[in-house]
Amino acid sequence: MALLSKKDTNLILDPLADNNPITIQVLGICSALAITAELQASVVMAISVLFVLGVGNVVISLLRNIIPTKIRIIVQLIVVATLVIIVDQVLKAFAYELSKTLSVFVGLIITNCIIMGRFEAFALGNGPWKAFLDGIGNALGYGIILIIVGFFRELLGSGTLFGFKVFGDPVSKTGLYATGYENNGFMIIPPAALIVVGIIIWVQRSRNRALIEEN
Repeated sequence: MALLSKKDTNLILDPLADNNPITIQVLGICSALAITAELQASVVMAISVLFVLGVGNVVISLLRNIIPTKIRIIVQLIVVATLVIIVDQVLKAFAYELSKTLSVFVGLIITNCIIMGRFEAFALGNGPWKAFLDGIGNALGYGIILIIVGFFRELLGSGTLFGFKVFGDPVSKTGLYATGYENNGFMIIPPAALIVVGIIIWVQRSRNRALIEEN
């Protein structure tokens, strides 16, 4: 007997491509712009959101029948804020320098529209297991885009990956010609993230024409 039914599998797989929260739903763009200049920060943010959304969805699902409708948003904010505080404290304990780099952006997970959206759209109407799978699927879809963007921005912008040199140091120019790799400073500023995300969206829609909206 399969561990996951087809519907359960789709809860994980759909957000990875055809229903990706960033490229299809256009949610969570702010963090893709802000923290993806370095691949390490992108990976840590992806893992953080994976934890917050996976656990948060389960908690909201378990509480769904006892949360008064009028205060459900407040309860959701308390749940996500508690989980974000846990993430922040773990980062400060085990990766202090990285926690300073991410600083305010970890706190902004609280207002990430992907998380609040999944609480409202799915966790409040489904059981804990399905809510967990939905949270994991959407967090993975979000994380994959962050990692792809972070990979290209750090590689092309700084010539490094995870801080390790991939391209050699630029050598001196001779006359009108230059040899070696010149880091592209444009890639480390936020607008470059929009360009990379735009390319991902173009590739995605080129592979699946059904994603193109008809006018």
